[in-house]
Amino acid sequence: MAFSGLRGASSGLLAVLKKGSRLGRKPKVTTTVPILEPAKNTIASLATLTKMMSGYLSTEEIEKVREAYRLADEAHLGQFRTSGEPYITHPIAVTEICAGWKLDADSLMAALLHDVIEDQDVSKQELAEKFGTDVAEIVDGVSKLDRLEFQTKSQQQAESFRKMLLAMSRDVRVILIKLADRLHNMRTLDVVSPEKQRRVAQETLEIYAPIAHRLGLNALFRELQDRCFQAIHPNRYRVLHKALMAARGNRREVLGKITESVTAALPAAGIEAEVRGREKSLYSIFHKMQEQKKSFSDVLDIYGFRIIVNTLPECYLALGTLHQLYRPVPGKFKDYIAIPKINGYQSLHTTLIGPYGTPVEFQFRTREMDHVAEDGVASHWLYKDESVSLNELQKRTHRWLQSLLDIQSQTGDSSEFLDHVKVDLFPDAVYVYTPRGKILSLPRGATPVDFAYAIHTDIGNHAVAAKINGEFATLRAELKSGDSVEIVTSPAARPSAQWLNHVRTGRARSEIRHYLRTVKYEESVAFGKRLLQQAFEGLQLPFPTDDDPAWEKLSKSSGANSIEEILADIGLGKRLAAVVARRFAPEHASLLATTAAQVDEFTSAGSAPIVIHGNEGQAVQLAPCCGPLPGDPIIGGIRVGHGLVVHTTDCAVAQRQLTKEPERWIPVIWDTNTARHLSTRLDVTVLNERGVLGRLAAAITEAESNILHLNMPEDSGATAVLHLTVQVDTRTHLAQVIRSMRQVPQVQKIVRLKG
Repeated sequence: MAFSGLRGASSGLLAVLKKGSRLGRKPKVTTTVPILEPAKNTIASLATLTKMMSGYLSTEEIEKVREAYRLADEAHLGQFRTSGEPYITHPIAVTEICAGWKLDADSLMAALLHDVIEDQDVSKQELAEKFGTDVAEIVDGVSKLDRLEFQTKSQQQAESFRKMLLAMSRDVRVILIKLADRLHNMRTLDVVSPEKQRRVAQETLEIYAPIAHRLGLNALFRELQDRCFQAIHPNRYRVLHKALMAARGNRREVLGKITESVTAALPAAGIEAEVRGREKSLYSIFHKMQEQKKSFSDVLDIYGFRIIVNTLPECYLALGTLHQLYRPVPGKFKDYIAIPKINGYQSLHTTLIGPYGTPVEFQFRTREMDHVAEDGVASHWLYKDESVSLNELQKRTHRWLQSLLDIQSQTGDSSEFLDHVKVDLFPDAVYVYTPRGKILSLPRGATPVDFAYAIHTDIGNHAVAAKINGEFATLRAELKSGDSVEIVTSPAARPSAQWLNHVRTGRARSEIRHYLRTVKYEESVAFGKRLLQQAFEGLQLPFPTDDDPAWEKLSKSSGANSIEEILADIGLGKRLAAVVARRFAPEHASLLATTAAQVDEFTSAGSAPIVIHGNEGQAVQLAPCCGPLPGDPIIGGIRVGHGLVVHTTDCAVAQRQLTKEPERWIPVIWDTNTARHLSTRLDVTVLNERGVLGRLAAAITEAESNILHLNMPEDSGATAVLHLTVQVDTRTHLAQVIRSMRQVPQVQKIVRLKG
């Protein structure tokens, strides 16, 4: 976000805080510049783990963890890793990572036992009896599904992820242990084949690293990214690492001058701070080079500084102090304290022009913010005391975990579920406002449809348009941070399959697919029954009851599982109603004399027409090629997989298909009370004068219509052709709209498009 007036505003705050700071102890500054080095693969031991646990667990809890270790050691006896080390070293190393996050005793026991169900056939019941239900549930959540039968490896992986993510939605400790497990596997990846290294690294980069980022585990996130980069592109990693080492020496003088200036300026302003030098990770540098098509020498913000202060006001005070010391780069200030990132991250970011014109990024945060920024949800998750109120980070995480359950309830296929979750793991986000001023965070590239479903499913299902910052916009417009969004709904509106091409959130994608799947099926069953009833009426027979034995014979011969499925197939055009009705002939003597010619006659003009309301939904569609409106002469064609498609009688597409497959066409008529808000396309030729668009829009509004889409060629001369999509109720209403548009003097020609 842009920021203006900072230097003047901070100087006022500076004076206030200077006065207060003099009452306390003398400010001091410490400086640390971490060096990025590959992590060393040391063999984990119980002694090291015990020492870590003794810092925050009780003696009784440590003994319980040691008991879990004894069972794990016995279960993995004689088992070795690919490196030749005893397998028990892996669960210990995973538990050490969890102990570094200060997870509770149940988590550490589950970490030690996380492979015993999968590898050693220790039952979940045994674990529950020895260590409690919580430990057994966590271990079960982490375990893979190797014992189940799957058609493909990818399906097995998807089902494993689904089980793990759903277990995580009930208890976040599941994913924390799984992330620790994956981190240790990545640290010891060099002992397996290069092909497996790339496969595991790619999976980690696509799933586990984004989950770590989503939970705010940024230190883990960065290490996973770097290790994946090293495994997937080893040569690029080595070259970039070497270049980074060389750049350190070249820029040491610049960094030294900046450090010296900052460590002098902050105490002078009365600020006690810790100044840390920070360096972009190799993966971040590589990603930026690829994304922006830059060489390594062109990436200037490799180094930066992090200013850690004691209080929130001091973040802004330190920021103002450094803005007076160095010139800020316009548009490079971001306030993640006022509006935290979706994973709870809070910090102030600014880029300053340092010595020799070098841009340097600075981050300002309190110690608590720094703790959350590095360890995320692992640093504050409450496991036992439900009476304690959740902080904002926990609430955000809880909402996301709950959304996994919502997506699961709408999704039957494991791969589809995983696709939905992947969509929600994009690290970037935009922040938009509801009409009441509430802030919502959505993935970058999100649309008003994503926004609508984030508010409520019903709003998403009935959305027809959006207002962005008070102006009408299409439902596929890309939202930007700071936008105020309002959704316009209509009871007649339905989700469109086209929305799936534009939505970015897993929730929106899941809800749309669920609607299209269930509602289309229900509508197809109802419409199929209408067609079949019409077929029986044409043959002068009563509609068969559900217990008619002919249904069972028809189901067996056609492979259908139920009467509903047969009716749905008729509604979707997979079966012809007249043919299905004739299958009942052996059960009805009156049909024995019915000839194929009579059936063909019935399927054409001999049958009563189907009444079209215009809002039937998925089972009945208005053809986009001719855009029929109530009042137009129409004809209906049964299209396989799409149901009934309604065309105008003069539609060229309909005429061609009618010639090829006449048996699939039936007479249709408009209902006397049709649906409202149908769309049609117009080409309007106008004189290209100032204000013509405004006058045209006013004329359309005056005729009680709405512009859904407008396109105008950029190279228009004296005249221009506007391509409009307008919302009308009937053919008569369209005529009113056209008459109103003709009142605009600049309008020369209006053509309704049907092709």
